Amino acid sequence: MLDIKFIRENTERVRQGAASKGIDVDIDALLSLDDKRKELIQEGDSLKAKRNQISAEVGKIKRTGGDASPLIANMESIKERIQLIDRELRDIDEKLQELLLSIPNLPHESVPFGKTPADNQVVFQWGTISKPDFELKPHWELAEKLGIIDFGRGAKVTGAGFPFYVGKGAQLQRALINFFLDKAREHNYKELMPPIVVNEDSARGTGQIPDKEDLMYIVERDQIYLIPTAEVPVSNFHRDETLQESDLPLRYAAYTPCFRREAGSYGKDVRGLNRLHQFDKVELVKIVHPSTSYEELESLRDDAESLLQLLGLPYHRLLMCTGDLGFTQTKKYDLEVWAPAQERWLEVSSCSNFESFQAKRMNMRFRPANGGKPEYVHTLNGSGLALPRVVAALLEQYQTPEGKVIIPKVLHPYTKFELIG
Repeated sequence: MLDIKFIRENTERVRQGAASKGIDVDIDALLSLDDKRKELIQEGDSLKAKRNQISAEVGKIKRTGGDASPLIANMESIKERIQLIDRELRDIDEKLQELLLSIPNLPHESVPFGKTPADNQVVFQWGTISKPDFELKPHWELAEKLGIIDFGRGAKVTGAGFPFYVGKGAQLQRALINFFLDKAREHNYKELMPPIVVNEDSARGTGQIPDKEDLMYIVERDQIYLIPTAEVPVSNFHRDETLQESDLPLRYAAYTPCFRREAGSYGKDVRGLNRLHQFDKVELVKIVHPSTSYEELESLRDDAESLLQLLGLPYHRLLMCTGDLGFTQTKKYDLEVWAPAQERWLEVSSCSNFESFQAKRMNMRFRPANGGKPEYVHTLNGSGLALPRVVAALLEQYQTPEGKVIIPKVLHPYTKFELIG
């Protein structure tokens, strides 16, 4: 989150940054509350000093056998006012924290201004988009024909958006997960196997709350959340810790199932694997020195893009505009893969820099090598990659006229088969 001192010194910048993301913030209420807090602290400190002074005078009077009752009565009155101030301060601190958590991160200067996804910029494209000389089937038809994904039985057992992967479909999923993790290790990411549920502090630390509660599944009895992405547990791995500068950068990769309610999603864009409530993803997380975080963002993006290139899937890179950036990010790239049967782009990765926004929520710092005051780290994350739409694109891209699917060569050591069908 942004700290109050920064907001006070950059009020207009914060106001404009939030507005560029389409988020209304009440900066005036925040600063007014902070002013009131300072006044109460000053009054409380003054009263405590006065109470201590009177206490010393009462001691002197009692030692000489005098009557200290008027001073004691005055001291009790001061004590009651101090208690009232302390209660007020607790309420104000609670309200201040609530307001601070409602203020979004500011867009980086390189992020284009825009209001809708239409304002995102295509800054790079890879691969050749060609149209074959036979009619392509969408992945949901292929999957059903080949018997590798069962949407109907998944809906019966759980509900829509919870498919079964069957036979070679399940093997393909496992192959992609292992392939992604192996490539992450080659790029110096340390593998973690994190919990798939988190507590409220962890969800707050990465900015899921207060902001995305409606998108998360909540186990209310135990007040834990099913993770929407491995970013949440992995980023919180070093919460409330002070690292050494020599520890940085830290790079982690984690495979997890992910759970999203996707409230309000409907229509043709959610068919098949396009939008699920439970899906698999390999996540890449970086904890870095502030001076290198934008270089680390570009290398993170390269790591994710290299997977698509190895799989031979045409894709493009979007630089997200301010209005489509998200609450916590300062800069974000989306990678979208081409699904030829649907003739549309499908998002398979988002690579984001949060600067110190998450680190301040998580109280995660590093101690400079020169022995200076601890500083907040910068955090980044990216999908490397999310599986459902990668599988959708693979099925559509590599289908044959006979309705079979050729497996890309890089996956053969993992799948142990070269063809589905």
